[in-house]
Amino acid sequence: MKSARKRRVILLGSTGSIGTSTLKVARELPEHVEIVALAAASNIGKLAEQARETGARHVAIYDRSLEAPLRALLPENVTIHTGPEGLIELATLAGADIVLVAIVGTAGLHPALAAIEAGKDLAIASKEILVMAGEIITTAASRRNVKLLPVDSEHNAIFQCLDGHQGGESEVSRLILTASGGPFRKLPADELAHVTPQQALQHPTWDMGPKITIDSATLFNKGLEMIEARWLFGIGMDRIDVVIHPQSIIHSMVEFTDGSVLAQLSRTDMCFPIQSALTWPARVGGGLKPLDFPTLAKLEFEAPREDDFPALSLARRAGLTGGTLPAVFNAANEIAVDAFRAGRLPFPGIWHCVSAVMDAHEVLPSTTLETVVSADQWARQAASEFCARK
Repeated sequence: MKSARKRRVILLGSTGSIGTSTLKVARELPEHVEIVALAAASNIGKLAEQARETGARHVAIYDRSLEAPLRALLPENVTIHTGPEGLIELATLAGADIVLVAIVGTAGLHPALAAIEAGKDLAIASKEILVMAGEIITTAASRRNVKLLPVDSEHNAIFQCLDGHQGGESEVSRLILTASGGPFRKLPADELAHVTPQQALQHPTWDMGPKITIDSATLFNKGLEMIEARWLFGIGMDRIDVVIHPQSIIHSMVEFTDGSVLAQLSRTDMCFPIQSALTWPARVGGGLKPLDFPTLAKLEFEAPREDDFPALSLARRAGLTGGTLPAVFNAANEIAVDAFRAGRLPFPGIWHCVSAVMDAHEVLPSTTLETVVSADQWARQAASEFCARK
C-alpha cells in the first residue's frame, strides 16, 4: 500500500462550495491534510472564521476595499494579501506543496500558473483553468514536473481509473464522462423555450452553485468537462464521449483497447474527489460513507439528446479547433447564463448566443495568458451585445 504523507494545502476559493467541502475533508483528516492559506473573493466573515478554525497564517481577499474590515476580524499574526497579486503571493508561498484552485472565472489563471512555476502540485476545481489555457498549463506542469490533480468528480474518476496504467493513450480507447442529464432530459424540445431560471436551478442529484447548476441543465457543464479531459489526459476530442446516467453513482469511465471498461463509483458527495486529490497517491480512511449496493435500485444509461441540447457539439468544435476558441466558448456561455437568469434570454438562447459568438470569433493560437484573457474579454462583449439584441 502506498503510504500517505501530509499535504500542506493553499486553498483558493475557500468560501464557495468546493472550498467548504475541502475544509470538511481537512477536518476529518488532520493527520493528512493541513490548510496553510485561504483566499476568497469578498466573504470576509466566512474567510475569517475559516482562518481561525484552520490556524492559517496567510489569507487573501480579492476585493481590496475589504482589507480593513477583514483585518479587524483576524488575529494580528495573520498576514492579509489583496487583489489579483495577493492570489499569486498566496499561490507561491514557501512551505506548501499543493494549491487547490476553486475560484470561479478567469481570476484563477495567473495564480495557477504561478503555483506551477513555483513547483507546487495543482489540484484543479476551476474549469476555466484548463478550458481557457489547457496547453499553457499542461506544458508548464510537464516542464516543472508537477502533478495536475483533478477535483471535478468526473475527471477525478477518470484519473482513478487510469492510475497504474502506464501505457497511456496507447491503452485507452475512450474516456466516457457521465452526466445526470439535468432536470430537462425528458422534456420535449418544443417546451425548452418555456423553461424558467427557477426550474433550471432544480438539479436532480447534486447541490451546486447556480452557474454550474444551469450549465448542467444545458449540458454546457459536460461540454466544458470534455475540453478539460482533452488536456488532463492527453486524449483527442474524438475519443471523449458523454453518456447520460441519471443516478450519478458512476462518475465516469475509461474504455481500454482490449474492450474492458473501468468505472469509479461513489455517493454524490464532492468530498470524495477532493479527498482523493489531496491524499493521492495513497487512499486513506475518513468520514465518507461507502455505497450500500443492496439499496441501489438500478443504474440507467442513455445517449444525450445532442440535437436538442447542442452544447456538446459546440464543445467538440471548440476543442477540435483549439487556440482561443475554447476560451470564447466558456466566456460566451457565462454571459448567456447570466442573461437567462436575469430574464433577458430564453433557455435555448444560451446555445444560440454561444454559437453566434463562436462563429464571429477569429481564432488565434493560445500561446500566452494575455492572448487567452483578451479572447475571453472579446467574447464577453460580443455575447453581451447578442443578448442585448434579444
